[in-house]
Amino acid sequence: METKHLSRRGFIGSSALAAAGMLILPKTNFASAIFSGADKPNSVVGGVLIGVTTYSYGHMKNVTAEDMLQYCLQDNISGVELRGDAMELSAGAPKKVAGQSATDFNKAMANWRANVPMDKFKEIGKLYKDAGVTIYAYKPVVFGPGNTDEEINYAFNAAKALGANHCNCEMPEHNDALTQRIGDIAAKHKIRIGYHAHTQSTPTLWDTAMSQSEYNCINLDIGHYVAGNNTDTLAFIEKHHARITSMHFKDRKVNNGPNTEFGLGDTPIKEVLLLMKQKKYKFPATIELEYKVPAGSTDVKEVAKCREYMAAILSA
Repeated sequence: METKHLSRRGFIGSSALAAAGMLILPKTNFASAIFSGADKPNSVVGGVLIGVTTYSYGHMKNVTAEDMLQYCLQDNISGVELRGDAMELSAGAPKKVAGQSATDFNKAMANWRANVPMDKFKEIGKLYKDAGVTIYAYKPVVFGPGNTDEEINYAFNAAKALGANHCNCEMPEHNDALTQRIGDIAAKHKIRIGYHAHTQSTPTLWDTAMSQSEYNCINLDIGHYVAGNNTDTLAFIEKHHARITSMHFKDRKVNNGPNTEFGLGDTPIKEVLLLMKQKKYKFPATIELEYKVPAGSTDVKEVAKCREYMAAILSA
């Protein structure tokens, strides 16, 4: 039977649930509670790094960068796309106050980003590294048309301080001038930027951006790609693998259909993972939890199930 069509509950055993829920690190003296040596997490299976975007833990009550590390450890995940909301919270970014306009808040954030020291980012990068978790991508919300060049420079500087080898951002809509601007700044930092798209994805969506700069790349979301009724997922990956920074994994139905638990949608998760394994592609397979978390479960438990589903495919 094809793994893609198996119910996840049909083969995920109690070990996955144990990995999801039994390891609870104390909030106090957090650094001393981190794994060491052979106890460090390892989510490389069949040569493929199974990672997670911290967006996946969005329903959890504690959402700092330190909290996100704890969730990765509970899920036995050794690579992560760290989102800007968690990192900036840890680094002391200003919070919106009552009565403050969106314009004023955005100006305050832009000023903070332009001047924030990189010490906290280096500290968080070391914390993750010491725990055995690679921060391979940084994704702050600073790549829009209203963001300044200083904010974009901040993103790349922060990525370097965290130890990431690329940034990811949302694909600008019909704005070639913006991808040119971002690509030019990325080139100065020599760090790639992966553009993430939703169901507007087409096989040619990234062509202009990639032609503008060798640092303009693809953060492919295979769930959104399939939901946009693209049928060439494997061929697209083979053609552009050298320009893929990291790949988001979710399961969705075609025709802009809903997110589903892994194995219940139309996304060729099994086929993509096996392609990555066979071709020895080095970009991570990033879990992005977007389906509705079942009653009685948590983001942490569901990410663990997704990880187990992917690991079972890669280890077969």
